[in-house]
Order: sequence, then structure tokens, then C-alpha cells
Amino acid sequence: MLLAQEPQLLLVDEPVAGMTDAETEQTAALLREINAPEASSWSSTTWLLSGRWVVKVTVLPRGFGAVEGSIDFVSDDPKVIEVYLGR
Repeated sequence: MLLAQEPQLLLVDEPVAGMTDAETEQTAALLREINAPEASSWSSTTWLLSGRWVVKVTVLPRGFGAVEGSIDFVSDDPKVIEVYLGR
């Protein structure tokens, strides 16, 4: 329903919360298919997703010095650990 409104930005928080692993994989495949450039006009929509299967993470510690990459890469970054975990 949201995509029918042709949004410029789509914020989706934990879209697979409570789903089984199989349902999560199906939902991830559906979102990739919907967002494929050749698939639809929705590929121009910027998607901001949260969840365990997100591919790319961007963190702005204290609003600057972006750290970007996989969740493992970002989680291991000393700047991110210091700011968000207080270590």
C-alpha cells in the first residue's frame, strides 16, 4: 500500500519481526525484487530498513565520521563501540 503512493523515502522498521526463517527469506527476496532497477518504478524510492538481514549499515557517531559496511564491520569499529556502547 505504501509503494502505491510512490514515496521518495520509505522507512521500514523490523519488517520481518515475528516471522519464521523461511518467511524472512521470502520477504527479503520480495523486497530485493521490488527494489530491482529493472523491475519497477519503485526502484527510485530510497529504502531505510532495520533488521538482521540488512546488507549495508551506515552509522554517524555523534553526527559525523560515517562508518559504513556490513553489520559485522560496523559493530567492530572502535569509534562505533565507543559512542554507542560506552567502551
